[in-house]
Amino acid sequence: MTDLSNSKASLGRAIHAITGKWGWFVALGIGELILGGIASANLMAASLASVLVIGATMAVAGVFQIVHAFSAHGLRGFLFWLLAGIVYGAAGAVILYDPLLASFTLSIVVCAFLVVAGATRIWAGFHMRPAAGWRWIVAAGVVTFCVGVFLLSAWPAIGLWLLGAMLVVDLVFQGWGFIAFGLALRSRASRYSTEPATV
Repeated sequence: MTDLSNSKASLGRAIHAITGKWGWFVALGIGELILGGIASANLMAASLASVLVIGATMAVAGVFQIVHAFSAHGLRGFLFWLLAGIVYGAAGAVILYDPLLASFTLSIVVCAFLVVAGATRIWAGFHMRPAAGWRWIVAAGVVTFCVGVFLLSAWPAIGLWLLGAMLVVDLVFQGWGFIAFGLALRSRASRYSTEPATV
C-alpha cells in the first residue's frame, strides 16, 4: 500500500511539474503540423530527406561502433562491434550515395512488412477465438494486409512518395497529439496550481 501511495505521490508531483509547460507542448505540436504541411507539398523531396536522415544516422552509428570496437574486451567482442560498425557504416554510405535507390528499396521493405504484419495479425486473431475482440484483430490484419498488397502492386512508383507520405502522417498525428496533450495540461493547470503537491 505504501508503494502504491508513493507511486501516486510521484505521479502527482510529475503532473504538477509539467502543467506549467503546456505551452511548449502546444508549440511543438504546431511546429510539427507546419513541418508536415511543408513535407506534404513535395512528397518526393520528403522521401529523399527522410532517406538521407536514415543514411546519415546509420553512417554515424557505424563510426561509433567501430570506435567502440577498439575499447571492447576480448577478440570476440572486438570483431562483433567492428563488423557491425562496418556494415552500418557501409549501408549508410550507400544510402547517402544513392538516396533515390535507397528510397525504392526501403519502400518495398515497408510494403513487405505490411503484408507480413497483416498476415500475422489475421493468424493471431483466428487463434484467439473465442476470446472477445478476436474479430477486431482479424479485421485490422485484413486492412494491413490489403494496404501492403495494394502498395506492392503500385511499386516501384510508390518509391518516390511512400516514405514522404509516412513522414507527413507521422508529423501530423504527432503534432495533433502534442497539441491535445498541451491543452489537456492547460485545462488541469489551475487545479494543480491551487492544490499542494501530494507528499
